[in-house]
Amino acid sequence: MDYITAFWLALVQGITEFLPISSQAHLVLAGQWLSDVYQGIDFDVILHAGSLVAVITYFRREIFTMTRDWMGAVSGGEKTKDSKLAWWVIIGTIPAGVLGLIFKDVAEGMLRSEVIMGVALIVFGLLLGLADWKGRGERDEYSLTLKDVLIIGFAQAVALIPGTSRSGITMTAALFLGMSREAAARFSFLLSIPIIAAASLLSAITLFRNGTETPWDILLLGFVVAAVSTYVCIHYFLAFIRRIGMQPFVIYRLVLGGLLLWFFL
Repeated sequence: MDYITAFWLALVQGITEFLPISSQAHLVLAGQWLSDVYQGIDFDVILHAGSLVAVITYFRREIFTMTRDWMGAVSGGEKTKDSKLAWWVIIGTIPAGVLGLIFKDVAEGMLRSEVIMGVALIVFGLLLGLADWKGRGERDEYSLTLKDVLIIGFAQAVALIPGTSRSGITMTAALFLGMSREAAARFSFLLSIPIIAAASLLSAITLFRNGTETPWDILLLGFVVAAVSTYVCIHYFLAFIRRIGMQPFVIYRLVLGGLLLWFFL
């Protein structure tokens, strides 16, 4: 892999990881268009590590408060809204974690199917559009109940289907539950941290056992570009949906999904 290919793949990862348009589909397609080969597990791990660092950095104050209050509550201290939110992130991660381990091989087997990606982009794009149009309310992440969190958590597990978009499906569920756009996005981003960290760790263990084939300078470039572009994307996405909403992303999903079906059916 050369520097230009690495740069563009990392940029695609950073821009699409937290947008509701499926980073998985874009990475697979970008890898085929740019070099006609999948970028490999080592480069994939480093790109997700960059995005993970970006989201943790962006929400560092919220994460610090949640962690501090959760540890205090667990040790017998006062329960706060942030300690409760920390529990919701933990509980909301469980469905995707368990089902991910069970269906990992199935999901990876479907990874390169452009038809499945196209169908998922369209179907779940329409659901996102409906949720943004009809289900959106004014609830914030602190108003969530256990039932709400489990619904969003199981929705996150649906993202095992390539083309679904983890952020897209969790935002869709949150909007249907009456959350505001910004609150749905914030909770989706916080919920992504454990699942991305766990997936990256499992892949990294495999990587260290088998060794890396990608040069370290290429990996470093990918990490930096993915981290910076992810951070910028999160910032502008939250501002964008506050003013305009989800419909532009719905249209994009429909167009991309339609093109995939047109070319590969």
